[in-house]
Amino acid sequence: MPTGTIARLLIDKGFGFIRDEAGIEHFFHRSAVRGAVFELLREGQHVDFSSEDSSKGPRAGDVRLIES
Repeated sequence: MPTGTIARLLIDKGFGFIRDEAGIEHFFHRSAVRGAVFELLREGQHVDFSSEDSSKGPRAGDVRLIES
């Protein structure tokens, strides 16, 4: 699974972006978050996720916080 950092969050809109280790941003929807509450996520947290291509660019699924 790829890893990355939460780069941007739009809590009120229910989505955000993860920047992977190569610097590519992946969109993620609140429904993709596993084992955490979307509203409690913060920019800069480390996550792992699955990645798939979508018509609008890379999309993250199965987003999980990495315990530090």
